[in-house]
Amino acid sequence: MKLVAVSAGLSTPSSTRLLADRLAESARGELAAQGHEVETEVIELRELAGAVANHLVTGFPSPQLAAAIDAVTGAHGLIAVTPVFTASYSGLFKSFFDLIDPDALTGKPVLVAATGGTARHSLVLEHALRPLFAYLRAAVVPTAVYAASEDWGSGGDEYTEGLPGRIRRAAGELAALMAARPAGETPDDDITALERQLSDLRFD
Repeated sequence: MKLVAVSAGLSTPSSTRLLADRLAESARGELAAQGHEVETEVIELRELAGAVANHLVTGFPSPQLAAAIDAVTGAHGLIAVTPVFTASYSGLFKSFFDLIDPDALTGKPVLVAATGGTARHSLVLEHALRPLFAYLRAAVVPTAVYAASEDWGSGGDEYTEGLPGRIRRAAGELAALMAARPAGETPDDDITALERQLSDLRFD
């Protein structure tokens, strides 16, 4: 089983990459506890920025970018993490997913997450990230994870779930969706099954 995390962080070290790593490790642990062997890969978009721009202009991906796109489209589950820029996902993040075939993520389990300097940007998960992957017909897990600067090292309080708890809950939901797909089944199989169900419906 393959789990891929995409990090659009621009700095080194990056809180966006740190969140991607923690989500991937938590999901891998959940799946391992269920007896699944999981291969994880983290794609750093900052290393592909030039290749992404060239592909948008020329229509031809570099070998490294093509490998990253293949990893995302071929994964059993995807974690997508972006920093917040101007109250939305970063341009690099959006440009990368603009290169993904519109049908390639159909039915794929996806966990969305974001980082920012203040909790006031947390709605980016619902007004930007979730609609993007809904448009791509991915299966986005119910819990999205936002990490503001003050969240790191915080365990939360009696009214607010801390970042570690949100990571565990979201990763558990992603692992459950990934494990629910029978071994060897692909997103294309999901589409075929859905088409069969629709063809059996009667509207008379």
